Amino acid sequence: MINKPAILLLATTAAATTALAEEKRPAAQKMPEVTITDVNLFNDQRAIGETGRPEWTTARRFPTTRVYIQKEPWQVGAGTWWRYRHKRDGTSISRATAEIEIGLPHRMQLDLYYDMAIDGSRRSRTEDFAVELRYALADWGKLPLNPTLYAEYKWVDEGADVLELKLLLGDQLPGGWHYGANLVWEKELGGERTTEWQLVGGVSKTLVDGKFSLGIEGKYVHETTTTSRSEPEHKYHVGPSAQWRITDKFSVATTALFGLNDDSPRQECWLVLSYDFGRGADETKYKPVSGRR
Repeated sequence: MINKPAILLLATTAAATTALAEEKRPAAQKMPEVTITDVNLFNDQRAIGETGRPEWTTARRFPTTRVYIQKEPWQVGAGTWWRYRHKRDGTSISRATAEIEIGLPHRMQLDLYYDMAIDGSRRSRTEDFAVELRYALADWGKLPLNPTLYAEYKWVDEGADVLELKLLLGDQLPGGWHYGANLVWEKELGGERTTEWQLVGGVSKTLVDGKFSLGIEGKYVHETTTTSRSEPEHKYHVGPSAQWRITDKFSVATTALFGLNDDSPRQECWLVLSYDFGRGADETKYKPVSGRR
């Protein structure tokens, strides 16, 4: 029979052993919190460059719609455009454009254009030389729709010069979706003083990350001249578009718009070939992904 002193000794020993084990057990450490955001972003939606803009803005996604700026400071790109317009009277006209893009500091970009017009008989002539300047109001994601101001002046070879002002808007959604919209005012400074108000826009979806996307674009044009201010023309266009990024530096964008009323042309098609001299795989610097959804 175990007496009371023995029981007390055993209890004391067990308590001391338990206390010693607790002292030797390492304290639980709290692991740092990890927050995963934008897990369904495509690589072409990741932030790059000084402004943190998404990578897809480095190549023209929509032929008819501009979004933000495309070039980092002092980076240079070149492009050639072809636009075909088939009118309601059966005639057609094409425009061939050569373009140089130059990135500037402070979220600006300078573009230079040389345009040639080609009629249905394949006779060509110089149409104009144009200078365009863009200015993004803030780094990407700091303001809703990333507003960018755009001004262009055209020295027209046969006719009056033209001034064009635009507000560029655009953004992206997870899952490879991109969109843009432009509010446009264009004024002929002589002759019939043709004035246009335009609303153009596009939506696209990346199908092959960093390589291929499909979308749709649309355009509305309100056009008047000095003799038709009270009877404006209203032109509506809509159609599919696509972009193929053949390499990191070379891309192709195209759209085919169809006129929806009698004032608009039957078709208006665009083909844009772009080459980027200033950006290679070793120069594309990704920033950490922010918490933007």
